[in-house]
Amino acid sequence: MCNCKLSTIEEFIKKHRLDDVRSLALQAAKYPDIDMPFALDQIEGWQRARTKLPEWASKEGIIFPPHISMEQCSSERTAKYKSGILHSSGTLIDLTGGFGVDFSYMAKGFPKAVYVERQSHLCDIARHNFELLGLNHADVVNADGVEYLHSLPRISNASRTHLEGENEENGQQTIEENIVIYLDPARRDIHGAKVYGIEDCTPNVVELQSELLDKASVVMVKLSPMLDLHAAIKALSVSKVYIVSVGNECKELLLVLSRDKNEAIRVVCVNDDESFEYSYGEEADCVPSVSDADILADGSECFLYEPNASIMKAGCFSLLTSCFSVKALSRNSHLFVSNDEIADFPGRKFKIYAVSSMNKKELRKVLADISQANIAVRNFPLSVAELRKRLKLKDGGDTYIFATTVGERSHTLIICKKIG
Repeated sequence: MCNCKLSTIEEFIKKHRLDDVRSLALQAAKYPDIDMPFALDQIEGWQRARTKLPEWASKEGIIFPPHISMEQCSSERTAKYKSGILHSSGTLIDLTGGFGVDFSYMAKGFPKAVYVERQSHLCDIARHNFELLGLNHADVVNADGVEYLHSLPRISNASRTHLEGENEENGQQTIEENIVIYLDPARRDIHGAKVYGIEDCTPNVVELQSELLDKASVVMVKLSPMLDLHAAIKALSVSKVYIVSVGNECKELLLVLSRDKNEAIRVVCVNDDESFEYSYGEEADCVPSVSDADILADGSECFLYEPNASIMKAGCFSLLTSCFSVKALSRNSHLFVSNDEIADFPGRKFKIYAVSSMNKKELRKVLADISQANIAVRNFPLSVAELRKRLKLKDGGDTYIFATTVGERSHTLIICKKIG
């Protein structure tokens, strides 16, 4: 990895760990004995890991990969969440190893774990890091994940009886061991451009799902939150979906595949410590309760609720009005109101202090003591920038203004402050 003694480069990295990487790169000529590309990768990687992977950043000797792998790897929080889902007395096989963050956390829940990665330099990094992390039971395999899948034996309890007959003729081995397969398909094409269809990811899980389910008792697929969840559910034999958000930012979709196509699909919307679960399709049978706006004008205490990012991704808004004592401001606002403070609502909660139309006289009255506010628009004809300019308000502070449409036509500003 470098042409100098490891102790020398380690000292250099520690000394310059907080330096600006670009500025340091311009000074490369000053350090002829240092493998600067490697050192700069380590410094930049550690700087990113301080917030994304704090446990790894605190471990001396961890080797970080080039920028693209650090950018694409999971965060510590999402990796830990997956480790809480996947644990077994059998074997974990990660067919798309990458930097190995997900694998390192999930592997702790298995007596045996196999990391598969086609790029040899990532395998070298993984071997080094896994030893430091105490993953002595981890087997690092430098191979193409799909080819490795083809080499696996079938599990003995596969439910596809016609395949059992075919495999008997081929003499393919079957095993009793519980196998869990994890995949994180690449979401970029050969030119580096992002793709948004599950069939366009690499490897193509749609093409592989029969073989995956023939060779594993559990299969989990990680997808980008930018992908079409409903299309993925339609294309795959899904039994459970996890929509994972951190700090109200949707980070990833986790699909658990099952051989039982008749099994009801459960959807779990997770945001930090919040969790909301329902059966897929249940929301289509629920008619949302829509506010007639009287709740905003009757003079009583009133609260506003904004669903978290995972629920926004799921689109299960109608269920919120049946599960909680809230009403939707309109069918397309994705904002809810109630006379009651609902502590367990899955999202941000606000106390409403004033409501105004876009009438200038009314606006002057409600905004008289407000010089700055956090502004959001939902189903509203103006952008945030346009509305902020019209209201002449600075950004920030503890006041929140939601500009939305109440009912079918009333453009309304709701002035509130966050609670909880």
